[in-house]
Amino acid sequence: MRVDKYLWCLRYYKTRSLATRACKKGSVKVNGESVKPARDVYPGDSVECRKNQINYQLEVLDLPNSRLGAKLVDIYRKDTTPKDAFEHQELLQYSKKYYRKKGMGRPTKKDRRDLEDFTNDNDI
Repeated sequence: MRVDKYLWCLRYYKTRSLATRACKKGSVKVNGESVKPARDVYPGDSVECRKNQINYQLEVLDLPNSRLGAKLVDIYRKDTTPKDAFEHQELLQYSKKYYRKKGMGRPTKKDRRDLEDFTNDNDI
């Protein structure tokens, strides 16, 4: 089965064209090598795909016939993604929420001046 179709079947990407685009950009690796979308995967291969600043690592257990329901995904792959990758993503979200809440609009003059003061202090 093609690697882009495999990742689409396992619901890592919403559409097959997104999975194909990720392969072309080099975000998908099979056994440590960047691959083209048409590369076949076999049971026992290790696949790594980067999505939303997280490197998902999975091992191919079996090949599905078609796209699966979310509950059946674990039959066909073994997720070996380290937990600290998800913790790093949570820390990034907290740091973004700390400064400005979503929907607060454009930065104010005070925000711009604070930013300029901060960057000017670091130049000295």
